[in-house]
Amino acid sequence: MKTALRTNCKIALLVPTSMGVRITPTMRQPVHVSDTFTMQATSAESNVLNISASLGLPTKALTAFVKDSPIALFIKNELRKRSIAFEGKDVEQGGPWGYRHQFNIADSGYGVRGPRVQNDRAGEVGLTISTDDFDLDRIFGEEGVAILHMSGLFAALSPSTSAFCCDLARTAKKYGTAISFDLNYRASFWKGREAELSAAFSEIASLSDILIGNEEDFQLALGVPGPESGGKDIAGKMDRFKEMILNVRERYPNASVYATTLRQVISANQHLWGAILLNDQDWYTVEPREIPVLDRIGGGDGFVGGLLYAILRGWDPEKWVQFGWASGALVTTLTTDYGTPADEEMVWSIYEGNARVKR
Repeated sequence: MKTALRTNCKIALLVPTSMGVRITPTMRQPVHVSDTFTMQATSAESNVLNISASLGLPTKALTAFVKDSPIALFIKNELRKRSIAFEGKDVEQGGPWGYRHQFNIADSGYGVRGPRVQNDRAGEVGLTISTDDFDLDRIFGEEGVAILHMSGLFAALSPSTSAFCCDLARTAKKYGTAISFDLNYRASFWKGREAELSAAFSEIASLSDILIGNEEDFQLALGVPGPESGGKDIAGKMDRFKEMILNVRERYPNASVYATTLRQVISANQHLWGAILLNDQDWYTVEPREIPVLDRIGGGDGFVGGLLYAILRGWDPEKWVQFGWASGALVTTLTTDYGTPADEEMVWSIYEGNARVKR
């Protein structure tokens, strides 16, 4: 990387996020025929934190909560159990039709039946998060942050969160913190706000050291040409994906790390999973491999979490993409949206294809 990571930081990895819960039917059943569900605290950005937090690095989420809400208490307790520090205001609910935490209602799919996801985000408390909620000079200056990671999901959530992410990027740059940006384009978030979000995403991308996205993200969020989206014949399109990354680098040359994942769905339980990374002038790839899938949600976040952990650990770039790929594959073996590796060896065993019993 062109930017050396800050040392002696209290926070290795920092994210802004809007926390919510995911409700999932048991036994891989569809939502509409189920009467028993599990619940987990989740967000794309906290999913990324979980790899580093599980492996002992200090992490922190900047967020908001609904005051006196049992769901907020559930989320706080879950973050504590996962060793993720958090900071944010408690917002008055404002009555039964006021603020609440987002609900993601999603099944896992099975075989030829793909998973279905419904995002219920009306009145989401995260919409209110703004720069005024935090002392950024204290966080970045006094406490110190090695890497700031942002996701396009949070950046596109509301005009307030878009402005907050731009302010975070500017402040991080001021204090020498490396910036990671996963574009995470969602058409429903962009509808009617295309010009506003295009400008915000372009500014954040221009300040970023690490840019991450799939073929749809780069094309629709940044307007960079790339291969046809849809995940067909990904092994035969590796050169097209590399060409897309070169196009991104030409438009956003201040970054030094560019990464994308490749996924082809064979069935709900079987995917081809690969990754490509460009660091300065050098390419590093994991050719698409077949992986079994228990639940696909969060696999991309796992890749980003593993990639950033490897960078924070100071490993060689070849290991960045390998550990990221294996962390994403780990998440697909779990019912949670986030990966919780017991140790680094668990992740490396996945990369090496070693599923033997460890005694």
